[in-house]
Amino acid sequence: MRRAVLALLLAVAGCTSVFFQPHRIQVHTPEQLGLRSEVAHLRAADGVALYGWYLPARANAAGTVLFLHGNAENISTHIASVAWMPAQGFNVFLIDYRGYGASEGTASLAGAQLDIDAAMQWLLARKDIDAQRIAIFGQSLGGALAIYNVAHSPYREHVRALVTDSAFSDYRSIVSEKLAGFWLTWPFQWLPRLTVDDAYSPLAAVAAVSPIPLLVIHGGRDAIVPVEHARRLFDAARQPKELWIEPQAGHIQSLRDEALRARFIDYLRSAFAAAPDAARPPAR
Repeated sequence: MRRAVLALLLAVAGCTSVFFQPHRIQVHTPEQLGLRSEVAHLRAADGVALYGWYLPARANAAGTVLFLHGNAENISTHIASVAWMPAQGFNVFLIDYRGYGASEGTASLAGAQLDIDAAMQWLLARKDIDAQRIAIFGQSLGGALAIYNVAHSPYREHVRALVTDSAFSDYRSIVSEKLAGFWLTWPFQWLPRLTVDDAYSPLAAVAAVSPIPLLVIHGGRDAIVPVEHARRLFDAARQPKELWIEPQAGHIQSLRDEALRARFIDYLRSAFAAAPDAARPPAR
């Protein structure tokens, strides 16, 4: 027990490590799930080599979704969150942040922003997708990263919607909550104010996402990131915005509900339909 507490305090003191829990081993592949895929090798602006999977839509694509996963493991375990989307007419691009999976480097908040920019560049360089019909979908840490990125992205004119699922509102506050939730670490809940980098705070950035449509999804029974984080993000955001709370869902579990998934599909299709007319690439 004492070792676990010490490890947590050391992680908080080290700032970034508490948010990144990467896994190098590939657990699942798109082929195991019956998906067509293309391996993507790309490079961030600082030279770090990144790895991803591009999953083409099974029919004519309504648009393309850039998926940003949570803080643990890698895309080989998070692919289940979006494996159903190509059958619904969406291209999906999954990347591993630096330090995750087959991507090089060491995970960091600043580095992850460069990685997301590299993913957007990779998509925009393709001739077989509509550059005017791209949405970003981030879960948990991926949602927090996505909010800051879209608010500041040089590629935001191509983003038709930003969707977050189970995202936390602020790096310092989520760590403070975790420390406050355990009696042995409760006295140290002040520590994140001094040690945790909040320069990329989603809460501070979310208003700047507008006029890009924002959809905030959260499970009412999320024991990892309490639903209050979703409400804070929604309240701080500007229109257009929507908040969907699935009362019975836990962390990143809301879209397991078939009715909510159908609603999500309609949301994306509407967002892509509202995009400026552009010459659509041929179906692959």
